[in-house]
Amino acid sequence: MPPAIFQQKVLAWFDLHGRKDLPWQQELTPYRVWLSETMLQQTQVATVIPYFNAFVTHFPDVGSLAAAPVDDVLHLWSGLGYYARARNLHKTAQLVAEQGRFPDTLDGLIALPGIGLSTAGAILSIAFNSRQPILDGNVKRVLTRFKAVSGWPGNSAVNKELWAISARLTPLERVADYTQAMMDLGATVCTRSRPACPVCPLHDACLARLSDNVAAFPTPKPAKSLPVKQLVFLLLRNDDEQILLEKRPPTGIWGGLWSLPEFDSVAAAHDWCLARQFHIAQQQLLPCQRHTFSHYHLDYTPLLIQTNNPNDFVMEANQTVWYKADQLNRLGLAAPIKSLLQSQTRIK
Repeated sequence: MPPAIFQQKVLAWFDLHGRKDLPWQQELTPYRVWLSETMLQQTQVATVIPYFNAFVTHFPDVGSLAAAPVDDVLHLWSGLGYYARARNLHKTAQLVAEQGRFPDTLDGLIALPGIGLSTAGAILSIAFNSRQPILDGNVKRVLTRFKAVSGWPGNSAVNKELWAISARLTPLERVADYTQAMMDLGATVCTRSRPACPVCPLHDACLARLSDNVAAFPTPKPAKSLPVKQLVFLLLRNDDEQILLEKRPPTGIWGGLWSLPEFDSVAAAHDWCLARQFHIAQQQLLPCQRHTFSHYHLDYTPLLIQTNNPNDFVMEANQTVWYKADQLNRLGLAAPIKSLLQSQTRIK
């Protein structure tokens, strides 16, 4: 199928069936496109919508986001996962605010934290109507099936081939509609499981369908068992019903979020308390829980300790706070920590 026919079919389908009422498609600006594309990385539209709406309510433009404390940004991001995205949003907003405008070139965009080739292509095509290919997860799935491209798309050679296909098929005109159409096609028709092939505009020329082998594409990532990391999370509570929280380092897992002190063992948690003169009045081990990251499983056991020490613990460079229920909505908390704090009850 020639590129011109491919484009016509995709755009005709988009005109009839494409999504045109998503929040970030209204009042279109480079800021809103960038924010939505960042949130949509490895996250579904339905999950992103309330987060996007909350963000643009609090930070209606790049200047307000740049001026906000990073804790406020992380709080609004809590539960969305992949927190490096939020930290990069804040850094990029500050750089763009300094520059006075969003870059409108590929090199200018990919030089910013958290903006890769596909995100940059989406910003340029949707916000600036500039011809640039994209290759997010949905587009990869459409193209690997349409061209029956074998091999895991994360492989550099396969990825390079897919970029070349995407570039060849991207039109000169209506690039914003085409970009949105390709993402919509992968998200709503050419889905990961149970794709709706009969209603796909590329049905007649899709090599995977013609070979009756759609399920084989894209080639899955080579199986790899995830390692398991075990930790003890300390729920240290004082007589004022406050829990001690620590701010995590700015990079790494849950970077910049507030969390519970963590230890390799119960004994290590006890030693930490005693070294800081926290008297252990009562304690209880809560059931072990699992949280899965992209590269490992975290099995964590909450250790609830009641201390009757006065609430005058010396804070360490503002990296430690006593938490109470009415503070929950002011802090950036990882989803498992927030859930744990909401569910824990006082030891009787």
